[in-house]
Amino acid sequence: MTDAVHARGTRMFLQLWHCGRNSHPSMQPDGAMPFGPSATPPSPDIKIRPGGLPPVTPRELDVSEIPALLEDYRNAARRAMEAGFDAVEVHAGNGYLLDQFLRNCTNKRTDAYGGSPANRARLLFQVTEAVCEVWGEDRVGVRISPVNRAGYGMHDSDPQSLFTCVVDGLHAIGIGFLDVVEGETTESAVPPEFDYDELRSRFRGIYIANNLYTFAKGNEAVRRGHADLVAFGRPFVSNPDLVDRFKLGAPLSEMRRESYTGKGSLGYTDYPALEPPAMEPGPQSPG
Repeated sequence: MTDAVHARGTRMFLQLWHCGRNSHPSMQPDGAMPFGPSATPPSPDIKIRPGGLPPVTPRELDVSEIPALLEDYRNAARRAMEAGFDAVEVHAGNGYLLDQFLRNCTNKRTDAYGGSPANRARLLFQVTEAVCEVWGEDRVGVRISPVNRAGYGMHDSDPQSLFTCVVDGLHAIGIGFLDVVEGETTESAVPPEFDYDELRSRFRGIYIANNLYTFAKGNEAVRRGHADLVAFGRPFVSNPDLVDRFKLGAPLSEMRRESYTGKGSLGYTDYPALEPPAMEPGPQSPG
């Protein structure tokens, strides 16, 4: 797994995402209300300052505003290219705007963007196509999180049918890679059953598996053909030299979740790297 990454060299990918309803008027131009697919507020406080802010009920995005939203994604994709990134990933998971459109806990619309799985996936497909216009399909990926509540109580009444539709549509567009958050990342409750092998079988591009993988589990997923690559997020926070630790078989530092967000660098960017191994003294050169 890691050898394949090293063989290809370092690449920089930029993730494109929109908060949607998970925002607050204090963060919007002129104090405007944030928008979502429907007027359903997020469940926890908005974590934009110490202590958070109470959530607000977003306004429903009007269909007439969607062309401008698509142009925002195109502009973001262009700027990523101008900045020198190698590829982009459209974030459609973890409770952000596109995920809000996908799942029927947040999408209560009755127009062409609500109701059936295909309708709820319409905006994601349009955004993906807009970004592909800039980058080409092979350098565009999408991240999804079929059962992850993401700290916002996200859920869907039939996630298997929904995300089968999503993956079929993304495969038809021809994107280069699919990044799947497999399972739950925040709450301790057991997530609903979900067949990720089914998604993998329906997508012929690069499938990236993510969430709670260890080095051994990641290599096993690649070996048995479940994944082409495995992504590591939280272990990289507490192990800035994660790749080196994997190569050396070194133990990993545990992440301090209580200081994970909103408290500056403490417990976020201050984890130590491995000490360099002691070097045996070599023969002294002649004087």
